Amino acid sequence: MSDVELRHLTAMAAVADEGSFGRAAVRLGYTQSTVSQQIAALEKAVGGAVFDRPGGPRPVRITPLGTVVLAHGRDLLARAQAMAAAVDRFKAGDGRVDIGTFQSVSNVILPLVVRGLRDEHPDCDIRLFEEETDQPQVKELDLMFFDGRVDGDVEHRKLLDDPYLLVARRGAFPEGPVHPARLDGVPMVAHPPICDQARMEQALARHGVRPHIVCRTAGNETVLSMVRAGMGSAVLPQLTVHGADIGADASLRVHELEPALPPREIFLLWQAHRTHSPLAARAIEIAVEVAGGIAERL
Repeated sequence: MSDVELRHLTAMAAVADEGSFGRAAVRLGYTQSTVSQQIAALEKAVGGAVFDRPGGPRPVRITPLGTVVLAHGRDLLARAQAMAAAVDRFKAGDGRVDIGTFQSVSNVILPLVVRGLRDEHPDCDIRLFEEETDQPQVKELDLMFFDGRVDGDVEHRKLLDDPYLLVARRGAFPEGPVHPARLDGVPMVAHPPICDQARMEQALARHGVRPHIVCRTAGNETVLSMVRAGMGSAVLPQLTVHGADIGADASLRVHELEPALPPREIFLLWQAHRTHSPLAARAIEIAVEVAGGIAERL
């Protein structure tokens, strides 16, 4: 049975439908001898005749063995056609893509990436996984946004530099840029000391600046709520500030830091030596385009 091929079953189905080898050949675009050869090969593989051939103008008749073979053969042909259609859709960009992300990317970059993919491939399946961690698990994902480089078997594509800004209540600092030294001992609301937050605090410490952290929280909105409430000021990446639309809040002011701290770097990561699906490859292209546009606007 391992010698049965889909082309043999295709020929058998055509003969059964048309009632003759000649009409089956016309339907398939073969010669009649080619159809006969394929039926002969099928009969050899299954160990018996699948058609009775009365000869002359009378139609061929399917045998009891042929009825069994044809029933399963049509099912195999349908499955093969479904697989071919699925492969065509996959190559065209449908399918599933799993993307890792974090807050500010989820708010600013990712919606534009998702919209771009949906516009091009309305039936695609996009799965998003948001996590704030020092040790991102890239292996289970097609791609991941992360604010830093990752060691190991991972490839990187830098998307943009994300400079730090000072967000404070109105009047807490004079208008205009603020020197980082002014933050020494100042009450501050901050994210947990993981990912790039830890690197930013280390940069301040190297300049002898040690803010008084009065609240740590993982939520961007919570950080800003505590700043509004007067708990302290916050040093935040520009992408976070942009996503929160702070400019519309009269109670807050955004100050540049001068001299500037080293910016947060936003990367796109994926497992090295991995073949991307067309959908994942397109997601990377759109992410690069979106990030480039955002970097220009910011």
